[in-house]
Amino acid sequence: MGQKTGSKTAWWKQRIELPSEALILLCSAFFALFNNSAFWHGAISNPMQQWRLALSLFLIVTAVHAFLLGWVVNRWTAKPLLTALLLVTAVASHYMNAYGVYLDADMLRNVLHTDSKESGELLTWWLLVPLALTAFPVALLWRVQLRRRKWPRALAIRSAFLLGALLAGAAGALMSSQGVSSLIRNHREVRYLVTPANYLVSLVNVMQASPPGPKRALLPVGLDARQDPRPAGSKPRLLVLVVGETARAQNWGLNGYARQTTPELSRIEGLLNFSDVTSCGSSTEVSLPCMFSPYGRRDYDERKIRSHQSLLHVLDHAGIGTLWRDNQSGCKGVCDGLTLQRLQDSNEPGLCNGKRCLDGILLKGLEAQLSPSKGDRVVVLHQLGNHGPSYFERYPLEYKRFTPTCENPELGQCARQEIVNAYDNALLYTDHFLAETIAMLKSRTDYDTALIYVSDHGESLGEKGLFLHGVPYSIAPAEQIKVPMVMWLSPGLVQDARLDTTCLKRETMGPASHDNLFPSVLGLMQVSTREYQPAYDLFAKCRNRQ
Repeated sequence: MGQKTGSKTAWWKQRIELPSEALILLCSAFFALFNNSAFWHGAISNPMQQWRLALSLFLIVTAVHAFLLGWVVNRWTAKPLLTALLLVTAVASHYMNAYGVYLDADMLRNVLHTDSKESGELLTWWLLVPLALTAFPVALLWRVQLRRRKWPRALAIRSAFLLGALLAGAAGALMSSQGVSSLIRNHREVRYLVTPANYLVSLVNVMQASPPGPKRALLPVGLDARQDPRPAGSKPRLLVLVVGETARAQNWGLNGYARQTTPELSRIEGLLNFSDVTSCGSSTEVSLPCMFSPYGRRDYDERKIRSHQSLLHVLDHAGIGTLWRDNQSGCKGVCDGLTLQRLQDSNEPGLCNGKRCLDGILLKGLEAQLSPSKGDRVVVLHQLGNHGPSYFERYPLEYKRFTPTCENPELGQCARQEIVNAYDNALLYTDHFLAETIAMLKSRTDYDTALIYVSDHGESLGEKGLFLHGVPYSIAPAEQIKVPMVMWLSPGLVQDARLDTTCLKRETMGPASHDNLFPSVLGLMQVSTREYQPAYDLFAKCRNRQ
């Protein structure tokens, strides 16, 4: 017998018929309720007392997403686009909750420019939890059958929907206008927690700042650069500039930290330690181009910085040889067109494990490349340093002195002291690496030598619920923007540059920043150019020009 007509179909086989606008509204409400815990935590401190503000914000957040989705979601794009948004938003919410990150344009640029090794450390088994929880709404989405309409009617309904979303958002703002205005005025950063609007808007901003296609040549800087004449018989100068990674000033032993994380540096005579140094940004993507730029944080203009040449190009114009050796994710445009050696994929036994290399790889074979017959040289060593979250993989076993250590990249699963222990062990290895570099420079009798070390940014280790780095600069905590900086100058270079070491020690007691790097290096290498600003040169006050 045939199947009886009118028999009930199993519920999981039933199709749900909805207009596309209803689907957009349901997804927008889902995002607001289930993917925005970081936003609600940052915006609402007392739900019982702030229920009116919470309701107002719910309407605003839902309306914003409905309005944005209303422009791109239709009967043909709805299922694949919303599926992708549900999955990506689940992942974004996981990292925001786990590490306390804000998805502004700078953070999204970090994500887009990260390498496979860095991203691999962040792909943990815990990521399966939010993805598994998202499977049910995705399954429901694919059971939906979208209602068909003729295009004139569809256009009219969609226009009314977009207008309704705007009116609903306005109504939400009016419902608690004082609370909303206070939140916007005092905590503007919470807008970077509204997911998925945060990463969608940030993606548009990043694409506008760096459009796809062939990269444009950097605009020239310091074409007039020339080295000042020096007495006959002077030795060439060799400056090693070590760009640290994620080292924060608060845990730097030379700055008075309770632990001695810089034992080897503390024994080096004549070392200059600057204890109050502020970075250009809270992430490598911002700090690296900024610290090598003549514009810096004081005149911060991201587009201008990224479109112009750097300090290394100015040195090159002056005839000074440059070399960038990298153990991380590249020079971020700072060394474009100049000599770059990528060492992070080396297989040196004892230094590399197939995934990452210890920073000692930066010194491997370096001396053989330094010939004084080629004149003055500036070598940049870009460390892996304390790059998180796997601090425990940044040092060899003999530097595991503070225990127990966190050995899980999912930092929220470790006790805070375990995280600090692993982080401090990585600083111990940086201390050793710097001391080893200075020892190499001391051994060079064919150069007058110098070392400058400064970290690109700091790191949060659980303070205020924050981990890693990348918080928007305007609200970044001191842990993320206060960095260590040390200098060492050989006696020959001090004499040749006519520097007063007593004066230099006094200079270390004052505030400094990444803005000092560009003019200080030019001054140390005796380069004259219109780009040189003596007011920011840390050596200028201590130089005897007689």
